[in-house]
Amino acid sequence: MPGRTLHIDWTRCDARGSCIELLPELLRRDNWGYPLARTGSEFAVPAHLDDAAEDAVNLCPVLALRFTAPVRG
Repeated sequence: MPGRTLHIDWTRCDARGSCIELLPELLRRDNWGYPLARTGSEFAVPAHLDDAAEDAVNLCPVLALRFTAPVRG
């Protein structure tokens, strides 16, 4: 389902970095190793990165990533 929004729950995240490795086009590490997107904790996933985002959600060991409502517009 392309055009989804990904949400990072920083209260669950323990900065392992697998999501950053899977989505380097969208995420970078902060000074403590936590994932950051340009727009904060919630961001749109381009259709061509949907599979990598799906992997990041499924492989997060602490369930800190989840898809939210589709992006409108």
